[in-house]
Amino acid sequence: MRRIAGIVLAVLLIGGVVAAVVAGRTEDTGTATKTVRGVIGSEKAEFFADPEVVKALAAKGYTVKTETSGSWAMDGLDLNGYDFAFPSSKAPADELAQKYDVREPLPRPFYSPLVVVAHRGAADVLRQNGLATLEGGRGVLDMGAYLKAAESGRTWQDLKGADKYGELMGLLYIATTDPTTSNSGALYLAAASNVANGGRVVANKADLDRTAPLMHELISVQGAQQPSTDAAFRDFVSGVGNPLVLVYESQVAALLTEGQNVDDLVVLYPDTTVFSDHTVVPVTDEGRALGELLSADPELRELAARHGFRPQGAATEFTAATADHTTYLMRKLTVRQAPVPTSEVLHEMARRARGQ
Repeated sequence: MRRIAGIVLAVLLIGGVVAAVVAGRTEDTGTATKTVRGVIGSEKAEFFADPEVVKALAAKGYTVKTETSGSWAMDGLDLNGYDFAFPSSKAPADELAQKYDVREPLPRPFYSPLVVVAHRGAADVLRQNGLATLEGGRGVLDMGAYLKAAESGRTWQDLKGADKYGELMGLLYIATTDPTTSNSGALYLAAASNVANGGRVVANKADLDRTAPLMHELISVQGAQQPSTDAAFRDFVSGVGNPLVLVYESQVAALLTEGQNVDDLVVLYPDTTVFSDHTVVPVTDEGRALGELLSADPELRELAARHGFRPQGAATEFTAATADHTTYLMRKLTVRQAPVPTSEVLHEMARRARGQ
């Protein structure tokens, strides 16, 4: 009887172990089964690091590991061993796609317009001098008037009302990232050169020659530039740096949806701007599947909107996510989107602007 009892106990113990293993496997069915690696623009780092994004991707069978790089600097990287690159606009994405023979169309999950962040004092001085219009915590920057002021070397001290604000000193300019390596800096030149070229895209050597002196002026006055919009925006939020800083709308929207506030923040939408189309360059089939998932999955679209990005299409997710922040953000973009020059022209424009 004791032998029989021992055998039964052993069978029960083995059965319990098997049951535990099966149960463990059942619990793991929602975990990721594929690991994909990518190089992304720094402005998307917080999105991919968000635990809710990680969980949503895992539920679809993905673990995503990322490294950051300037969008235009990605062309100098070796993407062998990676599944995708995710620059911040279509121009560097097209260049990468051509280099790695990637078939079209390229997934474009979301976008963000370029904006200029300012503190209330600086924004009000711009308004008094006909450089901007204001409505609450947001406004529209007159790019034509701004470029004329920059071209003539105007300082803050030249502007009416600036004497009230001790921090408004020196040349009037918008601080940007390096246009030779960073997407936002390059797109700033795309928008500014379009205005300087009479509303036409810079398309040839004559256009480049005509606009190059002003583009060089816009960049050279800045001195050392931040390597990324993340660094520039952090400086602005902490109250240091230039009074006017070019960033992505997504960075402002993400800050607001997280419940953080910046004292006397004003968001200026340039009346001629460029929409930064975050474009996936799939090097492998897994990279393409991930790009398409980011574009189509309702939960991931909603999470992208919570990080400040506007999902492609109706973008109702962005409207819902930012409903409490229309004091600072345009729900419907009413500013003009300038066409972006070809990659070759934009590279040359950036090189000349940097005096290279």
